[in-house]
Amino acid sequence: MATLTETKIGVAQDAFPIKGTDHIEFYVGNAKQAAHYYQSAFGFELVAYAGPETGLRDRASYVLQQGKIRLVLTSALGPESDIAQHVHLHGDGVKVLALWVDDAKYAYYTALERGAKSAALPQTLEDEYGMVTTASIHTYGDTWHTFVERHNYRGPFMPGYRPRRSEMEVQPIGLKYVDHCVGNVELGMMNHWVQFYQEVMGFNLLVTFDDKDISTEYTALMSKVVSNGNGYIKFPINEPAQGKKKSQIEEYLDFYRGAGVQHIAVATDNILYTVSELRRRGVEFLYVPDTYYDTVPERVGHIKENLEDLRRLNILVDRDEEGYLLQIFTKPVQDRPTVFYEIIQRQGARSFGKGNFKALFESIEREQALRGTL
Repeated sequence: MATLTETKIGVAQDAFPIKGTDHIEFYVGNAKQAAHYYQSAFGFELVAYAGPETGLRDRASYVLQQGKIRLVLTSALGPESDIAQHVHLHGDGVKVLALWVDDAKYAYYTALERGAKSAALPQTLEDEYGMVTTASIHTYGDTWHTFVERHNYRGPFMPGYRPRRSEMEVQPIGLKYVDHCVGNVELGMMNHWVQFYQEVMGFNLLVTFDDKDISTEYTALMSKVVSNGNGYIKFPINEPAQGKKKSQIEEYLDFYRGAGVQHIAVATDNILYTVSELRRRGVEFLYVPDTYYDTVPERVGHIKENLEDLRRLNILVDRDEEGYLLQIFTKPVQDRPTVFYEIIQRQGARSFGKGNFKALFESIEREQALRGTL
């Protein structure tokens, strides 16, 4: 197995400070129904809404929150909308990875000076709760980064949205924050986008995995992870590698019709409870064989969790120099095999579960075989 390259978090020279992930916006076919799914299955609470009732004529958006994670689910109200065209091409998927900054205009113009392409000019919106400034740039595929400055705002989300609570009883499942977001890009484009994040955003190259690190008998991929200086934003970027059969990245690119966000990793402090609840509510996960757990004690060493509980819930475990982590991956959360979620609990580890790659990708291959796309 090839040696990975690692650079410690904290040495990056950010082009502008980023305080964290502000929100993730999905364009979806039916935002009302998607919002119900995220409330009932994932335990997100409805906090705000914008649509015809609030004076917005072309779309409806539901804002959901759990811990520091904020999702915005947006649907078009007509076929001529850019939102409708995005969903027609890509299916339900991530349109905006929004970044929380102190100065949105400064972040935007700095990014443009360093080579970014504008997606939306700076605008300041106001209501009785204060003001929010936003501005957007393009990244891979049709995905945007929106810079959000909200230190003068006390409302539920941003101007134009009204507070909204659900009639249903919602039980959170312990999700805390976005750990990382993974993008899939076309063959030969990984280094291009890594360079983009380094040169435009001032991100640091954190880890490199080649096709010997991430491979099975049939497929392979390559990945590089970039991070901002404080480590709050981590973007792994994947591209396909040569293999005997079609890789998961190629399948994603075929179904999504281009580059886009593959999965969102969300953190919990109690993965046993979180995954138990998700399974009870009907969320489906990738499966690894029971034999995976036979080698965990010698590979990982002592952990606080009971191995039989991890085996029962099919949770993976891996260790690095700073501790261990627990992780599990859902199946795609829409009909196209594109976007899925990772549930992760870090017990000191800062890595991404390299020791689980083979078991994980064999599991994905089993799903591909069922779909006839391997």
